[in-house]
Amino acid sequence: MSERAVLLVNLGSPDTPSVPDVRRYLNEFLMDERVVDLPWALRRFLVSAIILPRRPKASAEAYESIWTPEGSPLKVTTEALAEALDKTLPIPVRWAMRYGSPSIESVLRELAETGIKTLRYVPLYPHWAMSTTETSVVEAERVLAELGHPFELEVQPPFYDDPEYIEALEETARAHLQPDDHLLFSYHGLPERQVRKCDPTGSHCLKVENCCEVPSPAHGTCYRHQVYETSKLLAKALGLPEDRWEVAFQSRLGGAKWIEPYTDEVLEALPKRGIKKLAVMCPAFVADNLETLEEIGMQGKETFEAAGGERYTLIPCLNSQKSWVDSLARWCLDAEPRHKRSASEGS
Repeated sequence: MSERAVLLVNLGSPDTPSVPDVRRYLNEFLMDERVVDLPWALRRFLVSAIILPRRPKASAEAYESIWTPEGSPLKVTTEALAEALDKTLPIPVRWAMRYGSPSIESVLRELAETGIKTLRYVPLYPHWAMSTTETSVVEAERVLAELGHPFELEVQPPFYDDPEYIEALEETARAHLQPDDHLLFSYHGLPERQVRKCDPTGSHCLKVENCCEVPSPAHGTCYRHQVYETSKLLAKALGLPEDRWEVAFQSRLGGAKWIEPYTDEVLEALPKRGIKKLAVMCPAFVADNLETLEEIGMQGKETFEAAGGERYTLIPCLNSQKSWVDSLARWCLDAEPRHKRSASEGS
């Protein structure tokens, strides 16, 4: 039995697109204090009294529109990635979801029975956020503490500017971009309060003019800075001038102010600016899911075309393409996880 193993962790999905399953999934997801970062009583009221009475039906319809015979696209693709990586590596590879099944807890408990000594823990999020990377790591640490720390956890850090990640994105983009396309990078959004909350200096993010461009220790945990870095690096790799690409943020929820600009508003405005041929890419995700396939692939296309757009191309996520699998394999075989520049070094 191997003394090492790899665990890939993604966000999660309901078990089926039925309203009851979607409701259970949304309740677990939205009651995470790192997703909806409000006091428990207020969070419980918001989720139970406002969101759950209405949202599950609409979300179930959205899930139904992308569901495959094998199940949720996110789970199917994450499993395919794990299987491809397992065939590449000399150590076993498992996968889990932060919300839904298979849960992080269930997989860690199974791994604890195998006698492994070290687990390379890979949150499949290129950019750091409290609602993705942090909550996944905190959950793993909680479970391992309950189990008495049966093995060491090696956490793969965010890889938003790793050359191999950028090269894999470039390969995917080139396969779908046409010479006259404008490229929109659409990332999952965050409330501005979370960006400020994750600033260890307390005085940089969204407080300093052009804060994402000014070097700071805050960039080590700044989602906004990191997505702009990914975008700039990828645009440079693709040889795109500044007027051929831009960044927007999707999936805002509730009345709080989220980081801007908003994807739906940008999609509506682009044709009015004379941009009628558009390609959209979602580099915050390594596997296609509800947000990429339904929100951007379907709703986004409808918004763009209704505003006068003529051609709309959704560029797929990395999913299980070979270059991405090979990069993951190399990272997992490193003696230590690849650490980015430390927060004290800025960027």
